[in-house]
Amino acid sequence: MSRVGVRRATWRALRSRRRQLAGLCGWSMVESLPALLSGYLVARAVDEGFLAGHLFDGLAWLGALAVAVLVGAAATGRTYRSLGAVVEPFRDELVDQVVRGALGDATRAGGRPDSAALARLTHQVEIVRDTFAGLLMVTRGFLFSAGAALLGLLALAPVVAALAAAPLVVGLAVFLAALPAMVALQRVYVRAGEQLGQSAAAALAGHRDVLACGAQARVTADLEGQVAAQAAAERALARMAAIRSLSLGIGGWSPLVVLLSATPWLVQRGLTAGAVLGALIYVSTGLQPALHTLVQGLGGGGLRYAVTLENLLGVYPAVEGRRRPGSATPPPPVDTDHRAPAVEVRAVTFGYGPRARPVLRNFSLTLRDGDHLAVVGPSGVGKSTLAALLAGLVPPQAGTVRLAGATVAGVEPTVLARMRVLVPQEAYVFSGCLADNLRYLRPDADDPTLEAALDAVGARPLATRLGGLAAPVTPALLSAGERQLIAATRAWLAPAPLVILDEATCHLDPALEAVVEGAFGKRPGSLVVIAHRISSALRARRVLVLDGAEPVLGTHEELMVRSATYRLLVGCWDDPATPARAVSARRG
Repeated sequence: MSRVGVRRATWRALRSRRRQLAGLCGWSMVESLPALLSGYLVARAVDEGFLAGHLFDGLAWLGALAVAVLVGAAATGRTYRSLGAVVEPFRDELVDQVVRGALGDATRAGGRPDSAALARLTHQVEIVRDTFAGLLMVTRGFLFSAGAALLGLLALAPVVAALAAAPLVVGLAVFLAALPAMVALQRVYVRAGEQLGQSAAAALAGHRDVLACGAQARVTADLEGQVAAQAAAERALARMAAIRSLSLGIGGWSPLVVLLSATPWLVQRGLTAGAVLGALIYVSTGLQPALHTLVQGLGGGGLRYAVTLENLLGVYPAVEGRRRPGSATPPPPVDTDHRAPAVEVRAVTFGYGPRARPVLRNFSLTLRDGDHLAVVGPSGVGKSTLAALLAGLVPPQAGTVRLAGATVAGVEPTVLARMRVLVPQEAYVFSGCLADNLRYLRPDADDPTLEAALDAVGARPLATRLGGLAAPVTPALLSAGERQLIAATRAWLAPAPLVILDEATCHLDPALEAVVEGAFGKRPGSLVVIAHRISSALRARRVLVLDGAEPVLGTHEELMVRSATYRLLVGCWDDPATPARAVSARRG
């Protein structure tokens, strides 16, 4: 992300809040009223009041200045309120952008959590917020205060305005010419700090491995190098303060020297003592403080703002036309005349590591809409890995996984979340009311819909015990089975056409597990159950057996004949017909 990107993001933030910015400018004009009138009113008080022997006229002019100061002070409070209306929404947009980007990187296929994301969210976003507010304040302060002072000088005498403006422009030019070098040094400093944070986090996280390998000296040396690099960058940045002092000397103090040196010549040209005093007031209380604030603000906060925002936008670029949270993004189109399979796995190979034995090798599977598949096999054979592949949580090393005709690896995470729901064994329930937990995947569900879901999955007794939909839920006070039941109800409500239950009912008793799986079986869409009990396979239309060899797919009756592993799991090796009769009795 270049400086152009920073300028574009800043301009977009200002342009989208034109009304609030106009309010800030309006109150800034009122606030600058003392800067506009101070020199002129003092000049009138001296020339037409005190020097003319009219004491009360002089005091009246000074009283008018006091009124202007009070009006300006009252406007100052309004400027900060208007400033918040501009800055806080920009900060919220950055938080949303960082969170979405970090979650997208962590949840996309092959993605991983970024250890620097928290620092960006808590530290760098706040730097941008504070420095953005500071930049607005110092910029509008310079424009209105310096502009008011120059207008006042013009009102006194145009020649005085020219004498004061010339060194001001030169000092400002010196500072602006050095600004790119300051930005470059600030960029080096920010990057050095970020690298130091990442290295320190990695060293602390792996301190046991460091001790076990005897690598303390090497790790310490690496961190010392990072600390030294950051310190060198900070010292180089501090040396640039000399440029700021030079520009302040030229633009802030030179006008005073010029005016004082030119006073005899100005008096000879008819300038009054009051006008000279007023000009000095305009320079000392208007131009000089305005330039000092601008140089210090741009040279400090401005550099941090530009580099920090550049870093954030480089890691998490803004997406034009990004929808607000909660807006609906349509899923990939499906050909209604030739409907794609709900799940299509083609020649997938996956292993945990380049040299590890593949968990799945050249594996293919097709599920039609409305299909109900149970996956069974010994522990550790790859059942949960298959669930993660179908959900798009891990990418295959070879082959493709498609949901409703769309390749999982190419689908945005937000869209993928509306295509499938994966319920793991460890159910997640958050603190809040029961209704909020159930609506997590379907925010628009009304209370009758939630009540129907509770009845469908057999969670009504739990909801009654908790106290109803509005009852508070404390995860630590729930059993593992109760958490699984809430998560199952949430998944049943989700609009996703594919549900994957990865041993998601293992903590429920067999009767309640049958109710839950029966509810999902009647739900529109497809169902994949990573079975914890063999009874889940008896309820499924088809069963996939994974045993480390060639996967076998078929109905219960077919697998009792074809798969020794399945017969072993069922517990009836000698009489393959027995399970079939049992299933017939269940289905009858």
